[in-house]
Amino acid sequence: MKKPYILIVDDEEDILELVQYNLKREGYQVSSLNSGEEAIRNVKEKKPDLILLDLMLPGIDGYEICKLLKRDESTQHIPIIMLTAKGEESDIVTGLELGADDYITKPFSPKVLVARLRTVLRRSNRREETKSAVISKHNITIDTSRFEVTVDGQPVELTATEFHVLNFLVRHPGWVFTRSQIIDSVKGTDYPVTDRSVDVQIVGLRKKLGEAGHYIETVRGIGYRMKDEDSHVL
Repeated sequence: MKKPYILIVDDEEDILELVQYNLKREGYQVSSLNSGEEAIRNVKEKKPDLILLDLMLPGIDGYEICKLLKRDESTQHIPIIMLTAKGEESDIVTGLELGADDYITKPFSPKVLVARLRTVLRRSNRREETKSAVISKHNITIDTSRFEVTVDGQPVELTATEFHVLNFLVRHPGWVFTRSQIIDSVKGTDYPVTDRSVDVQIVGLRKKLGEAGHYIETVRGIGYRMKDEDSHVL
């Protein structure tokens, strides 16, 4: 089986060499770049299976790269792991809001990096396997093959993370999930997030869904659930 193609974007030569060495040893196909402009061109041309993205880059920074790729229909499905020295809570929340799939701070263990990369790739593969599924709940319809959400037939633009949170809740109507369970389902069990980052996603979802936002219910002291009424999978 062909090994996944990983693109590393970082302006620190020692980091590039370290990550390349460890990923190639695991059999992955690897390319590395040190500028945001080159990264965007490479992603659109070669469509890597995963991107390891530094935040502090010359020119276009990692946040902007992530935003551009997740807004582009041809690249929004590509998982992104942010690899950076910026580890404050606000940085993690920003990464989540932009649709990053994981967030690893420097310095890091190469073994942990490889393990988390595998987790993100497995999760991405599972999404691809079910991407043709369309599910409707209340007046909300989610099409994972098109990465689209509509309310009463009208399109709703969501970030990648908002989309996956909504998809998870809609597929488990009536079930109450803690904040950590919601993030585990979307990002994996080892994703370094806070309760606040989940609340940010829910607030954003409710606002963008308009009147349909009230179907996402807060369960005091526990977390959130999608109100349960007449759902069906197409």
